Amino acid sequence: MNFIQSIILGAVQGLTEFIPVSSTGHLIISRKLMGLPLEGSLSFDAILQLATGFAVLIYFWRDIWDLIVYCLNFIADLFKKKENIKERSVDDMRTGRLVLALIVGTVPALILGLFLQKYMDTVLRGTHVVAYALIAGAILFYFAEKIAKKNSLKNLAADMYVDAKDYRQSKAKVDQLCILTTNKREEFSNVSIKRGLMIGLFQCLALIPGMSRSGSTISGGLFAGFSRELAARFSFLLSLPIIFGSGLYKVYDLVKHHQFGSLESSLIIASISAFVFGIISIHYLLKFIKNHSLNYFGVYRIILTVLILIFI
Repeated sequence: MNFIQSIILGAVQGLTEFIPVSSTGHLIISRKLMGLPLEGSLSFDAILQLATGFAVLIYFWRDIWDLIVYCLNFIADLFKKKENIKERSVDDMRTGRLVLALIVGTVPALILGLFLQKYMDTVLRGTHVVAYALIAGAILFYFAEKIAKKNSLKNLAADMYVDAKDYRQSKAKVDQLCILTTNKREEFSNVSIKRGLMIGLFQCLALIPGMSRSGSTISGGLFAGFSRELAARFSFLLSLPIIFGSGLYKVYDLVKHHQFGSLESSLIIASISAFVFGIISIHYLLKFIKNHSLNYFGVYRIILTVLILIFI
């Protein structure tokens, strides 16, 4: 793998890890187009995901710092006498629910990933698997958006004490109202353990190359009643344990089998590229997704599937 190929793979990973179009699928396609082998590429790709994980840490450092502080305070309170434990504030309780939701949401993909490990570097990395998963993801986005629109109408109607059916008279009016409700900035107060588990189950779909981790989890968030922005923010935080877990394990595996040295320069270049483009991708996705449907990405996925089946 040369210098240019390393930068390209890193850029592909960084741009598509957070956009709901499947980074793994695009990496497989990119390797095919550049004539690079797929064998053993899972380790390389997992380390590139690790680089994009650092992009999440940097971009959401404030939210992550709050989680760390809460966990440290909680552990410290466990060592205090019961009567000295201070009463939890509302913000602390919300942060606690978020921590539990992230933990519970991580478990399903972790367990299923261990069972599917031997298939993920072979059977599940074929281009036809990617193509069909891209179509399945587009269908998932369509139904998630239908649910999101229905929830937006119900919430707005409840706020204004009117019947939600009154807002179905004009499609343009409905779309405008959905944008208004989406633009109301939600914090993590709506996150619960049940919703975290639900989104975690959707994250399991991302084990299939082509489905997209962000696409699956954002869709899960919409099904759970979140706005697009809140679903995306929770999706990014939920991705951290899986990204760092798989990435660090693959680094250990490469070092253990003395394979890291042969890939070191390519990995460093590709990882820097993935990190930089990951920051850019997060920033512009959050801006875009406030006022735009996931169906835009669904259309792109369908077009890409057609191109894959015709040319690859």
